[in-house]
Amino acid sequence: MRRLPAIARLAVALLLGAVPATADGQPDQRAQLTAKFRSRLADVARTTDGAVGISVIDLRSGERFGVNDTLVFPQGSAIKIPLLIELYRQADAGTLSLDERVAVRAVDQVGGTGVAQYFGDGQSMLSLRDLATLMIVLSDNTATNVLIGKVGMAAVNRTMASLNVGAIKLQRLMIRPRESALGNENIATPAHAAELMRRIHTCELPMAKARCDELRRTLEIPKDGAFPSSVPSAVRVAWKPGTVEGVETSWGLFALPGNPYVVTVMVNYADEEPGQRAIRAVADATYEYMRRVARTSIFGVRVPLQFADSVRKRP
Repeated sequence: MRRLPAIARLAVALLLGAVPATADGQPDQRAQLTAKFRSRLADVARTTDGAVGISVIDLRSGERFGVNDTLVFPQGSAIKIPLLIELYRQADAGTLSLDERVAVRAVDQVGGTGVAQYFGDGQSMLSLRDLATLMIVLSDNTATNVLIGKVGMAAVNRTMASLNVGAIKLQRLMIRPRESALGNENIATPAHAAELMRRIHTCELPMAKARCDELRRTLEIPKDGAFPSSVPSAVRVAWKPGTVEGVETSWGLFALPGNPYVVTVMVNYADEEPGQRAIRAVADATYEYMRRVARTSIFGVRVPLQFADSVRKRP
């Protein structure tokens, strides 16, 4: 039997009462829009070769959307966000200073992305803050391994557990193919990754707000990729992608005026192109939905932002 198109499935859902209705029995138009969005996310996962996990949080309403969002996926470089959080937590606690300068040694250098792998042995002294910038902006694996050695894997995982996102685990250094072959990966679920990004937005992290704001600014340093390409250039995006062969991931926090939101997408058992295409499709669908519900009245009328939050009802 052929699968019904999304709009036909929505019509059936309305007839069967599966989409919420108002008190007078009329369909709730916002609920129709939401149902279409959920269906669009599910269709991306269904039509993408490989396994796909998605988690979206509407930060204004608190509503969450998930597709396979409790499955555990390998993370590639997206795991550098939890490492950054632990670095800033320790700096805020006074355990270390972001201004501390350390040498980049040959023993720390690994391949993959980044420039520190090309530095002379012990010839360059970089601050921990500068290493963090290299890690996030250039996804520098050598800088990342230096920072892991500084803060400790166990500390990262303890902090993630304390934030109730214990499915996020840093378990190995960057570029360790033998450990990958043994199944020892840095892992997370889409739901826990999204919750961590939500905590960055609200600064519900074990550090002062000024430190949290600095962390977010580091993640917002411009980088090319699917997430920032999905929104107008004026929208700030705090994000980090990750890629290892067969895996594509992205964690992002979007500062859309009137309706900020979080998106995490994880794809494995996939080739690079379809994996990236799925991430972009989710990012595009989410922006289209969030921009439609931003600064709207209960009837879907777009009103000036300064009035929207004060008068509209939550969906």
